[in-house]
Amino acid sequence: MKILVLADQESLYLWDYFDKSKLQGIDLILSCGDLHPHYLSFLATFFQGPVLYVRGNHDDCYENTPPDGCTCIDGKLYEYEGIRILGLGGSMRYKKGLNQYTQREMNLRIGKLFPQIWWKKGFDILLTHSPAWQLNDGKDLPHTGFKGFRYLLDNYAPRYFIHGHVHLSYGPGAKRTCIYGDTTVINAFERYIIEL
Repeated sequence: MKILVLADQESLYLWDYFDKSKLQGIDLILSCGDLHPHYLSFLATFFQGPVLYVRGNHDDCYENTPPDGCTCIDGKLYEYEGIRILGLGGSMRYKKGLNQYTQREMNLRIGKLFPQIWWKKGFDILLTHSPAWQLNDGKDLPHTGFKGFRYLLDNYAPRYFIHGHVHLSYGPGAKRTCIYGDTTVINAFERYIIEL
């Protein structure tokens, strides 16, 4: 299965210079948030498969204008073609916002998912907006990762952990990919393709 992952910045390659053939061979689109809802709606219009997303810290507008033709999996364990995807959007709380959480609040969100995780016997992809604590995160409060995500990685070892929030343009410390235990970590900034 070929998966297109997106986050944080709309890709000119896909939006301004769009051609249907650019989505050829893609089976699934996953968004890690902070993308304009019209961008995701645009892709869903031309794409045959599902477009799944979690919300980023700048996605408060999704409350009134959700992306058409797309499915929000924020706070859910979603299964597609046998691939189990656990979705958790938002960032660390650094100001008022619908999609910002303290470490404790995120832990409570994760706790509500344990029955689904148990029922599905784990998950294959952890899809989030923010990175995990001390794993590709930043030193400032807005870009600090969640400790609960490290717990999920340590205890369930999904094949992929896909996040956004830390733009690759932030500097040389921002990584596109790395390995954490048995999990491949992907920063989905703009666009990236993975194969399962």
